[in-house]
Amino acid sequence: MKKYILFFTLIFQFVCANESLDATFKKANDLYNKEDFQNALQTFERIEKKGNISADLYFNIGNCYYKLGKVAPSIYNYEKALLLNPDDEAIQTNLSFAQKMAIDDIKILPEVGFKKMVKEFTSKLHYDTWAWIAVCIAFLSLLSFLGYYFGNTVFLKRTFFSLFLLFLIGIGTTFFSAFLQKNFDTNYNPAIVFAEATTLKSEPKNSSEDVATLHEGTKVFVLETLGNWSQVELTDKTKAWINKEAIKEVKK
Repeated sequence: MKKYILFFTLIFQFVCANESLDATFKKANDLYNKEDFQNALQTFERIEKKGNISADLYFNIGNCYYKLGKVAPSIYNYEKALLLNPDDEAIQTNLSFAQKMAIDDIKILPEVGFKKMVKEFTSKLHYDTWAWIAVCIAFLSLLSFLGYYFGNTVFLKRTFFSLFLLFLIGIGTTFFSAFLQKNFDTNYNPAIVFAEATTLKSEPKNSSEDVATLHEGTKVFVLETLGNWSQVELTDKTKAWINKEAIKEVKK
């Protein structure tokens, strides 16, 4: 009997928590629609602090910061939303508007050749999805091998053997795609400059040569961290060192 009481208590608490979250989200949206962006922002961020994160939440936080004219925080939150929902056109559009407020206009060098083709192919699916596809193909390859082994005619044996070889190629392709996508996701570490202005250095020390000056809202990619310095790569492939306090990593 006690188990049932505990079960229904947990269900009740869960329902109440969801209702409270929905009510808070609605309150924040109402404040935003009334153009009370500061209080809307505070309400949205209260939801975030409770661990109820989502692409919609970061999108709305980004919208609030954008309306308040805060360049770096708006871009930062749109980027966080995009990590959770990379195909959302509204997020992409608002991010492009926010990026226009940034001072720096760094050229974006696109990837070309075979590397670009492989990246475009593997990025179509999450690495977990690639792995599950590989498992399914492995199961099919097992069935085709059994069909070959127990086939009682030359035609059946040839057919199942051909399918077996085809599935083996599929297993290799999907596992390789999962590996590449996992590797890319692990090494993909974007960050946004939050300092009003900061100087890039050729080495991780203040006395080293200046490389460039970046301003708030600029996107960089963190390659490694050494003490108070982070080595970053710009969208034009320039590599330099920046004080890690000047940036905020999107994945954190």
